[in-house]
Amino acid sequence: RYEQREDFAVVSQPFFRNTLLPLDSTSKPDMSFFAADCFHFSVRGYAEMAMALWNNMLEPVGEKQTYNNFTHDRSKLKCPNPEKPFLSTRRNSGFGNSDLNLEKTESSVPYWAVIVTAVAGILVGSL
Repeated sequence: RYEQREDFAVVSQPFFRNTLLPLDSTSKPDMSFFAADCFHFSVRGYAEMAMALWNNMLEPVGEKQTYNNFTHDRSKLKCPNPEKPFLSTRRNSGFGNSDLNLEKTESSVPYWAVIVTAVAGILVGSL
């Protein structure tokens, strides 16, 4: 949708795709990365995610890291490259207007089918 724009881009940042639960020295989950509810991140966990997101934004499309190693090592934080001092997008990563078909395509599912399915789901759920 935004592929032709030079002033805006949407880029998926896959740093969390293959991330494993961080373990402590006894091979049990390292709870220091999680808040008291054991679901949300703690300050330490959010710091790790922020570093991974920042690094992902600087990596070229097609070469982005898909995991986070939870090392709490600030030296892994990347700095912009003087040759490419910007956030990486498809266009500036060398993909440009590759073989993407950007023409408007018709949906294979008619809009009314979505409405009928939603209403049927509500009726079945209420029964």
